[in-house]
Amino acid sequence: MNWTLSKSRDGVPDRFSIVDPSGNVQGYWVVNSEGKRLDILFFHRSAQNFEGVFSLEGKVTFKKDAFACRAHADENERVLNLSNGIVDNRHNDSIFALQEDILLSFSAAELEILSEKDGSFSLRMSGRIHSSAESTFSITQTNDWFKNRYMPYYKAISLKPEHKVPTGWMSWNTYFDTATAEDNLSEARIGKKYLQPFGCDIWHIESWQGNSDKLPVSGFYNMNLEVNEKQFPKGMKQLADDIRALGFIPGIWIAPFGTGSVEFYNEHKNWFLHDKEGKPIPSWNGRYTLDPTVPEAREHIKIIHRTAAQEWGYRYFKIDGMSGRSHNYCAHLYERPEIRACFHDPGCPNPFELCVKAIREGIGEDSYLLACQGHSTGPESTYADASRLGADIVHPNKPVVWPNVMNQARCFLNQSFAHNITMICDPDTLLVKDLPMEEARVSATIIALPGQLTFFGDKLAGLDMDKMKILQQTLPAIRVRPASLYPYFDMLPVWNLSVNNSKMPEYQVVALFNWTDKESVISVTTEELGIDSAPRDTYEFWTGVAGSMEDGVLQAPVPAHGVRVFSLHQKQEYPQWIGSDRHISMNALEISDYRWEGNSLSMNVDLVGGFPMTQHFRIPEHVQLNRVRCPGAKIEKTIHDGHLSVTLFSQTTRSVRLELLFRV
Repeated sequence: MNWTLSKSRDGVPDRFSIVDPSGNVQGYWVVNSEGKRLDILFFHRSAQNFEGVFSLEGKVTFKKDAFACRAHADENERVLNLSNGIVDNRHNDSIFALQEDILLSFSAAELEILSEKDGSFSLRMSGRIHSSAESTFSITQTNDWFKNRYMPYYKAISLKPEHKVPTGWMSWNTYFDTATAEDNLSEARIGKKYLQPFGCDIWHIESWQGNSDKLPVSGFYNMNLEVNEKQFPKGMKQLADDIRALGFIPGIWIAPFGTGSVEFYNEHKNWFLHDKEGKPIPSWNGRYTLDPTVPEAREHIKIIHRTAAQEWGYRYFKIDGMSGRSHNYCAHLYERPEIRACFHDPGCPNPFELCVKAIREGIGEDSYLLACQGHSTGPESTYADASRLGADIVHPNKPVVWPNVMNQARCFLNQSFAHNITMICDPDTLLVKDLPMEEARVSATIIALPGQLTFFGDKLAGLDMDKMKILQQTLPAIRVRPASLYPYFDMLPVWNLSVNNSKMPEYQVVALFNWTDKESVISVTTEELGIDSAPRDTYEFWTGVAGSMEDGVLQAPVPAHGVRVFSLHQKQEYPQWIGSDRHISMNALEISDYRWEGNSLSMNVDLVGGFPMTQHFRIPEHVQLNRVRCPGAKIEKTIHDGHLSVTLFSQTTRSVRLELLFRV
């Protein structure tokens, strides 16, 4: 039965009629536009209760950097959705323009947004117009989506290819305040051999100030660039030169919001905060805390950072003492009413921003700025490139413990909506040496699957090669962005990375986390993942077990404090790649020119010289392997239960052509 839509027949403007096959008006549909919201709603005439489905299909042309996403949370969500490349998810309800901070959201009972290219999308909205819950359709444009919600200092991150997510090593987590220049260089020589070939690019120096060989930090000479000559006898410029000679970018830690130096304080008393009795106000940063409303103090901050960047040669700056977490750090301290009254300019709206701006002006736009315990709600969003989210993963003379690993996950879940939107998230360092293997894998997955800033802190000398391989499997940090533009407050057990790298059909990499103290079966459905229920080939990264997903449910027993990471590839009638041991994300970063032609599956594989790499494939029952060819690499292969593993090895870093020949 065909019904038609026509203009109103009763003289009422701005509504349209629904006409039955007999020519009678049985209901109406109305288009309402208010501000930047468009509603289409249907209602029946005199309780006719006709049945029908309204469908709207079309194209959406938006900003070139726009991507499909989810902007409205549901109760009891269990899955953190992430994307590597342009991907789609059945839970997406919006399109977000990154640079402009504009959200275009859609509401309908059935909604599908499919990405095309350059900000173009296919859209389908439908609903049963005889259902009250489904008879209204909405399209809404929201300007300043993040700025008006979570990030008042919103500034979109640069996604230029040359702006990589930093990876590196830092001394603090095992040396703490005792590392010397030679300690740092000795570790860098090991890192050059085992980590640099995989993508590690920064060597970062901590605790170098004049008296920084003894905690607390509040006693350090943080504001005058005085160097601890016992530990760094040749100075910081020479150390930067030595680090650069090893092929790394030099990084440096500074806590510039105060000082422990009595001499420096006496020379510049006017630069520091004093209470009503005239006593200096202490903080974590120093016995004497900086007053950024004093112009001369801000200029000094610029000068010391400019010196470290331009004269010493450091290009990565970890700025400590900010903290959106602790009351004794300056982001909180400067906001307290009793402290604000002590500023030289008590009417300054945000003294903390003056500090962060001065630091950025000092290091320049070509240096990388990590806000240590910064936060997306503050000015760090405008001036910093990355934000250290949580507390230190380990403290002096204490081991790494499971609650600290969980805190890495908790902090990222809460701030994932800002990751690669305004700043790179930093979970603090990956420490694997003293953790049980399962917990080490969890920490590595928390860091590497979402492509967070990736730094290591173990002593590399003597590190077990199985643990060293975990570090290698996090490198380089991949470019990932959130699919959900809101914070989470629960420990989600499932993280779903959708991968679309134009090398093969879109697929998922799903991490099943067990946050509990007992082995548990963790499961997730295709509905929860936002994908169709087609059968899929699976490969588990940590155990190397291949399998299949036939019933729309992925589940696995996961050890206490453990994780299992599965790739999910829709089943094909021909052989296909399903994973590798190269990177935790299994996003095929080492593969290019992947193709199935005739009876041959071939691809280029980038090998790291001196280190074996294993690629895994699924072979359908009706196909038989004939032979494997890979000129320029040694080959080892194993076949078990329809799955092929090919290990490649080359003494030199090179790209090789791997070809699998089959009989069909």
